[in-house]
This record gives sequence, structure tokens and C-alpha cells, in this order.
Amino acid sequence: MIHARLAPLCGVTDYVFRELCFAQGCEAACTEMVSAMGYLCAPQQRATQELMIRGKEERRLTLQLFGRDPDTVAEAAARMETLGRYDGIDLNMGCPARKIAPSGEGCGLMRTPDVAEAMMRKTVRAVSLPVSVKMRLGWDRDHLNAVELARRAQDAGIQEVTVHGRTREQQYSGEADWEAIARVAESVSIPVWGNGDIWNGCLARARVESCGVAGVVIGRGAMGNPWIFREITQLNQGLKPAQVTLAERFQMIETHYTRMLSWKPEPIAVREMRKHIGWYLHGLRGAARARAEINHARTPEEALRILKQLREEAEQQDHVS
Repeated sequence: MIHARLAPLCGVTDYVFRELCFAQGCEAACTEMVSAMGYLCAPQQRATQELMIRGKEERRLTLQLFGRDPDTVAEAAARMETLGRYDGIDLNMGCPARKIAPSGEGCGLMRTPDVAEAMMRKTVRAVSLPVSVKMRLGWDRDHLNAVELARRAQDAGIQEVTVHGRTREQQYSGEADWEAIARVAESVSIPVWGNGDIWNGCLARARVESCGVAGVVIGRGAMGNPWIFREITQLNQGLKPAQVTLAERFQMIETHYTRMLSWKPEPIAVREMRKHIGWYLHGLRGAARARAEINHARTPEEALRILKQLREEAEQQDHVS
């Protein structure tokens, strides 16, 4: 059995996208990371509130927090638990972003394991919800301490760990090191989930079978491809995964666009959908031209007209071939 979850990706995995993934078979997801300090200082700030939305179709949702002060993170977790909205709290110790990690937050916590452990212990004590941690292999190749931090997490009462198979130094370059993830899984008795370079269901199955992880957490592999969760579900059922049809691809874009427009002001929805459309169209003949035109479209009607034209061209090519 392959268990698969959606990873939190800033600017990508908002509740609309998460619901689309749940509809395709995703088992669980995390919110985009929320600043503990930002929430405590301005809990009603619109940007923060948008990150904290739980969609009606989200079956299991964990809130992901980031920060560098253990007391601040624990207090934020306790307050968020009272909302009764989430199934767990996840502590971000893996974000490699320049504005996050160098300040001691995200993956920066892997350089201060004592602080990271204090944060885990205090958060576990502060809430009754299960607490998990997402980390990387370490800060760089000379400081690979995921095994140590996973052991500390287990001792602190953390219920599961997700490991991205890269260091902070690597960002998203190179290949994820699944042998290193397997070593983390072997070192603790709590569930370890693997993350990194899961591009299809067959690869997810291979990683689960060879690395001893509880399941896979899929990030970039789901961008423009929420069907990856359907593929995994079909493999679990002993079926040959169905190819994503042209009609399904364009219907998904339309559904995504419609939901975004019902949530956000039109100019913002139009801008945010540009990146998603680019991912959905990846690999189609004429996609580069269509993306360039859509990036200049100012209204949904204009963008959808460009998509309609691309779809007609693609269908005609399929008919000819």
C-alpha cells in the first residue's frame, strides 16, 4: 500500500489546490507555512487568515508553523488548536528560503538542534493535537544531522517526521537522497515520511518498498498534476494508471480558475492562475506560446479564450495523428 500526502509549497498549495488534490485521492495535506510570531502579533491579518483556511473537502489537514523561538511557536500552536480546525500541528524545520533559514527559522533550526528540540518539547506539551516535524537532511553535506534530529523528535513526543532528501545548501538542485531518508527511517520507531522527486505513482511505490518509509509526501510532482494521487490510488487497487486525457487537463484548469475567482478578487486570481496554467500545460505542443499570451492576459475571459484555442489545436493534432 502506497500512502501519499501533499507537501506544503508556499504560493502553490492554498486550499483551492489542496481540494483538487484531495478529489484525486490525496490522503492528507499541510497548510502553507504560517509564521508563529506573525499570527500572535496580528491573528486577523488577511494574508495569515488565507493561509489558515480549511476547505470543506479537505479530509485531513495539518497546520504548519514556522518560527525560531520555542515559546512563541508553542503559544501559537496552543491558540490555533482552539480553533478546532486542524488534525495536527507540523513544525517547519525544512524551509530553505533565504528570508527564512539564515535567520534561524525553517531549516535554520537544524543548525541549532537544542533550540529545535526545545521547540518540539514545548509544542507537544502545549497542545493535545499530534505534532509532527518536516526537516531536511541537514544544513549542508558537512552537517547531515537528520538522524540525530529525528531521534530527538521521537524523544520529545513528536509522532511522525517527514524528511526531504536534500540539504538546505542544495535547495532543490540535484537529486533527493532516498538512501539517506531510509537511514532516518531505520533510526527511529515513529513513522518517517519521504519527500523529494516523486514524479509518478511507480516511483512512489518504488521508494516506499525500498526505503522503509511510512509513505511519500509529494510537492513539485503535484504541481500541474493533481492526478498523481489518482495514479497512486489506482496502483493500490491493482489497476494500470489511466493516462490524463486532454479533456481532463483543460477541465481541471477551468475548475481551478473558477474556484480561484470565487475566492479572490479577479486581478489577483488572474495573476495567481498564470503559474498553475503553465504547469498544467507542460508538455503540450504550443504550450510555450500559450503561456506567454496568458501571462499578458488581464481578464479570465481573455485567458480562457487562449486556452480554448490551444485545446482546439491540440484536439485537431490528436485527430490527425
